[in-house]
Amino acid sequence: MSNLVDFSMPQRQSLTGILVMFANSLQKSIRAFWPILILYFVKFESLNKFLFFGSIIGVLILMGFFSYLQYWFFTFHIDEETNEFVIQKGVLNKSKITIQLHKIQQVNINQSLIQRLVGVYKLEIDTAGSDKKEASISAISHQLATLLKERLIHYSEINLNSKVDTQSEEFEPVSFVKIGLVSLIKIGFTSNYVKSLALLFVFLTTIIENFNQFQNDIINEDKVTNYLESFPIITSVLMVVGFVFALVLIVNLVRTIFRYFDFTIQKNQQSVILSYGLLATKSILLNPNKVQIVKITQNYFQKKLDVTTIGVHQASSDAQKIKEKDKIEVPGCSQQESFEILKLLFSQVPKKGTLYLPNWRKLALNSFFFLLIPILIMLFLNRKTEFVTWTEWSIYTTIFFVFAGIIIWFSFKNYKLFVSDDFIIKQNGAWDIDTSIIEPFKIQTIKTQQFFWQKYTNIGSVTLSTAGGNISFSTGNYSEIKQLVNYWLYQVETSEKTWM
Repeated sequence: MSNLVDFSMPQRQSLTGILVMFANSLQKSIRAFWPILILYFVKFESLNKFLFFGSIIGVLILMGFFSYLQYWFFTFHIDEETNEFVIQKGVLNKSKITIQLHKIQQVNINQSLIQRLVGVYKLEIDTAGSDKKEASISAISHQLATLLKERLIHYSEINLNSKVDTQSEEFEPVSFVKIGLVSLIKIGFTSNYVKSLALLFVFLTTIIENFNQFQNDIINEDKVTNYLESFPIITSVLMVVGFVFALVLIVNLVRTIFRYFDFTIQKNQQSVILSYGLLATKSILLNPNKVQIVKITQNYFQKKLDVTTIGVHQASSDAQKIKEKDKIEVPGCSQQESFEILKLLFSQVPKKGTLYLPNWRKLALNSFFFLLIPILIMLFLNRKTEFVTWTEWSIYTTIFFVFAGIIIWFSFKNYKLFVSDDFIIKQNGAWDIDTSIIEPFKIQTIKTQQFFWQKYTNIGSVTLSTAGGNISFSTGNYSEIKQLVNYWLYQVETSEKTWM
């Protein structure tokens, strides 16, 4: 690679990118047809071997030829006259993607296991006006990806006539925070239970649906049932719950370590570089000025272990639709490390300021909808169907009442709003306590709401919208809310800072 990189000239991906495109096509085909492939494997003895293997070879040849065409017709360059990044691609259907450089807010460099094997990287470009990645380059070298990333993020500060090695020396990244394996183990055992449980549920459901006809060969249902029935019902329930809980912990720990292994935060000029991953590595370059909301999540166990998770929300047309894998999170950082990260993002550690609490009617309302209504529904259903005895119904209802009551109480107790001159901080949650932080000048719209039955009690709600999501505070003192709204609007109008 020469010392001069002229991104104004159309360039292709690395030649080895053909292998990546071929592997991606093969992987998608296997994911789409894996139940059928397993059926063929089970019935392999009765198949026509010549036809079977001939079909596979023919499909692989077609995939390889199509991958080469994808590589050849894919080019990218920077249009210096219009300050746009341009990607042209397509074999049969040609397409041209044009992105204005000033709208680019985030550039990620990722590396899957396949890309690691062939020594290339994937570069993804994200803008503020979309809930998905605007464009991606699947196979380029790390050096070229890094230079292009810097050029796209800092296009107004880079002179195209300067040399690459000079540019690299001037903006050499400096290591800032490194999350160790012990911290990842702590966060893996104490977070994301619901996500891991949902992942297990989806996986097991898929297995059952596709292998229902083979369940007698794989799992002897009668043996499992007889084994569980040999124990008292309480013991059987505890065994099943314990097994599921242990499985969730293992899955959660493995997911956390594989995803966030060797998590490192580096400073690079005006930007921050986040890099992590065991098999599939990821590198994210973001600008602190473009951060809209910062969310800190911590539960009781994590507080005792001194670990927390920091989520970063940047501008998006619909922040609710951002894929889970695309969210920016810093897992397992200590309190001191979290302070350093907050200083990096906000130039100071946010202070909570004046405290605002919800009206007690919020507790009553939540108790009515999430406690009383479910109990009445269960009572009605049991009267109609008698699916359990009334003694069992009383036991289950008591357990639900205690469990749901505790959640509702702590959810109300932790529901708080803090307001200072520089920050608005919303706290909520029953077990995982979320602390969301925004700066007033980044507010784009403010919505207040008061139902007609709330006027007598002078309560209402407010929703603050930013380009990275919303923060709401409900059942608060409406007079105080209106005063805060006027103050925030004044800050937005008079602030000289920009939200992007």
